[in-house]
Amino acid sequence: MTKVTNHIVHSLARKEVEALVDHIMTEHDPEDRKKTLTRLSYLLEHLFGDLFEKESFEDARRLIAEDGKWMHFVNQALDTLNPNIVKTAVMDLGFESGFYGLRARNAAKEKYHCNIPWAILFDPTSACNMHCVGCWAAEYGHTLNLSYDTMNKIVTEGKELGCHFYLMTGGEPLVRKHDIIRLCREHPDCEFHAFTNGTLIDEDFCKEVTEVGNLSFSISIEGFREVNDSRRGKGDFDKVMHAMDLLREHGIVFGTSICYTSKNIATVTSDKFLDMLIDKGAWFTWYFHYMPVGNDASLDLLPTPEQRAYMVHRVREIRSVKGGKPIFAMDFQNDGQFIDGCVAGAREYCHINPNGDVEPCVFIHYSSANIKDKSLLECLQQPLFREYQEKQPFNTNHLRPCPMLENPQFLAAMVAKSGAKSTDLQSPESALHLCAKCQAYAKAWQPEADKLWDEIEEKKAQEKNEKEAEESLSN
Repeated sequence: MTKVTNHIVHSLARKEVEALVDHIMTEHDPEDRKKTLTRLSYLLEHLFGDLFEKESFEDARRLIAEDGKWMHFVNQALDTLNPNIVKTAVMDLGFESGFYGLRARNAAKEKYHCNIPWAILFDPTSACNMHCVGCWAAEYGHTLNLSYDTMNKIVTEGKELGCHFYLMTGGEPLVRKHDIIRLCREHPDCEFHAFTNGTLIDEDFCKEVTEVGNLSFSISIEGFREVNDSRRGKGDFDKVMHAMDLLREHGIVFGTSICYTSKNIATVTSDKFLDMLIDKGAWFTWYFHYMPVGNDASLDLLPTPEQRAYMVHRVREIRSVKGGKPIFAMDFQNDGQFIDGCVAGAREYCHINPNGDVEPCVFIHYSSANIKDKSLLECLQQPLFREYQEKQPFNTNHLRPCPMLENPQFLAAMVAKSGAKSTDLQSPESALHLCAKCQAYAKAWQPEADKLWDEIEEKKAQEKNEKEAEESLSN
């Protein structure tokens, strides 16, 4: 289809979806909402059924009909969040990114023969008012910035490829909060998400966020006051609690970003800690495995095999449909089961540091392309990303997804073959040095990971057989 035809088709489809979303937003009776949500699922299946398995839409309708944990979650969001934020998130993160954008990304992958990301993570600045243990941003220094024009270029060129989801970290991205709001206004068809320490969130900023509608937050927290402040600085916990109160009062979507280590893993997954976050208004929690990135990184903070096995079970327990907690928990390292392993190298996401270097992952500081002197597409076609594309997945056991942490032989080889250079401007670390630090961890984790993976595969097969038996009886 021509560009004009594509635009017309896109506009018509968006209007159809938007009309149903508006209807849902104005309904207050749960049963009426369920009916309209079901209608929306059929419309999306009609428009985008070729992109997904049919059972994906059937499963969505089953969750709506069951009126269980996640349907209650949806109703709570519709009743408590700012309406502009809810609608914008549904249209930008759902329609534009998840559905229409997927078709555009698939077409771009076929046309350009390279990975095209669902999400791009970039650093507006390296400046930060903290220096937390285990934070990759601390390795960059505090004097780098992406200009507004460069950030606008990333989003503009990304949209051409079908990417409508942009995450920001740093440094502290809200040091540039006025430029971020400007970016949100410039691109109302994109969803933006900031990983922040929360200390720069105030009343006036919250009002701007509700006005634009397309900005959400992950607030960093490492435990209760004593543990959190020991890593992030005295007084940080109280500032985080205040930021959460403001976001909840304004109906803004937020969750938490938690780096789990050998020291805090029990606390940050405890019922008491999660209940505190839920009471404060958090909707989700990202768990990030500590990575020994940087020449001076501490290996003592790496979780033991037993602790990581606990995380595999605990995160699934937290988000379980039956029981669990009314918060959506995600584990960047242990949820490879659901995304077929490593998503870096632009398979689903990539990272652009505050110097403009386009890296495969926020934890992998190597590159041979810079967004300041190349187009986004050229950066995605760089040799290191080609190596990722060729070798993913790095392991058929998706509890061992990473080419650094669990399969360190891959990253060292890919960096050497591609000619990529270290992008750490403070203390460049060779891939060989980085990967050598991970060898003992990888060896220790493998037997436990293989045991867990066999259990997961066995459970999956059992559930498939039970579902087929139910369908057979119903027919």
